[in-house]
Amino acid sequence: MKLTVDRDRCEGYGLCAESAPQLMHLDEDGELVLDHEEVPAPSDSAAEVAVRVCPVAALKVG
Repeated sequence: MKLTVDRDRCEGYGLCAESAPQLMHLDEDGELVLDHEEVPAPSDSAAEVAVRVCPVAALKVG
């Protein structure tokens, strides 16, 4: 499963990073950093939750 972020849509709310800290975090400037673009199998559900909680639909898994 691949995780992608639409940088134009992302507003840095951080809800995704809170729900999947093993996959992503906000840097010191509030920019989302994906620690894993290819989501390891045990984190599939965390990635899906992160996609759902994003208020601007900036994340996608596929």
